[in-house]
Amino acid sequence: MFGAIAVLFFVPWLDTSKVRSAVYHPWYRVFFWLFAANTLFLGWIGAKPADGIYVVLMQISTVIYFAFFLVAMPVLGLVETPRRLPNSITEAVLSAAARNRGSASKQGGNASPQNNQHIV
Repeated sequence: MFGAIAVLFFVPWLDTSKVRSAVYHPWYRVFFWLFAANTLFLGWIGAKPADGIYVVLMQISTVIYFAFFLVAMPVLGLVETPRRLPNSITEAVLSAAARNRGSASKQGGNASPQNNQHIV
């Protein structure tokens, strides 16, 4: 149990990617959600009795937990090519806002709340 918490201390050094955000790493996102599902599974199976098939499932799930930190994070950071980064944070935010405005106008509505007047 100490190892499961201690490995979290080493995460900054295990993440070898130059870009820290998972938004720009599609494969990392897949592995992260598999890790999240595995963590929930470990919590569920930890409440089961330690006999029969549960022991084997616990061991396999524990290996997957540590493999995410000790194998997947370093390897994905080295081999995965991140998507193009924006030049600045404002470019990323403004392009997302423009996409949202564009989808609202295509639906026939106006995204501005001032123009939505209700007659009573």
